[in-house]
Amino acid sequence: QEPESPGASQFRQAAARIPEVPFGLSTSPAVLSHYGVAANTVTLFRRVDNDRRDLDMNNNDVDAEKLTRFVRMNELRLVTEYNPVTAIGVMQSSLQLHLLLITDKLSPKHPERMRKYRAAAELFKGKILFILLDSNLKSNERVVSFFNLKKSQLPALAIFHEPDEEQDVLTLDEVSVRRVQDFCNRFLQ
Repeated sequence: QEPESPGASQFRQAAARIPEVPFGLSTSPAVLSHYGVAANTVTLFRRVDNDRRDLDMNNNDVDAEKLTRFVRMNELRLVTEYNPVTAIGVMQSSLQLHLLLITDKLSPKHPERMRKYRAAAELFKGKILFILLDSNLKSNERVVSFFNLKKSQLPALAIFHEPDEEQDVLTLDEVSVRRVQDFCNRFLQ
């Protein structure tokens, strides 16, 4: 209710730490009612899976650090990079179909691969959660082995349907919007 309260100040500090995420502050009863948000609540709207997460700010120990962590743990982007922090948001997604691009982020081809992967992600927004998995990270080795892949077979696409653990893998020399789209459509059928 108070735009100059300590909680609002912590909110602004968190917003400054994450410039790539749009933040907004509202004291309007009409806006709060429209979104079904209680006062003194931080609500994270995730466009990727049309879901939301709420954080009650009435608890006095919520600070900018905890707010930043809340956003980082629960945000999902068009393409979400998988790591120990984002894993929580990925696992809690309402989207049960996950497509992983397992690739070397240090590769000179990485920026172009990501451009095409993001373009494909636009086509499946709200249907499939697109995830980037960096094959260089030791913490990701377990995921790579889960799909029975070796480093020599990368880059690869791996699709996973959470409820029944059905999966498919496609090794590729080059990422293209068409190949990603065909792979997803084939799995969906």
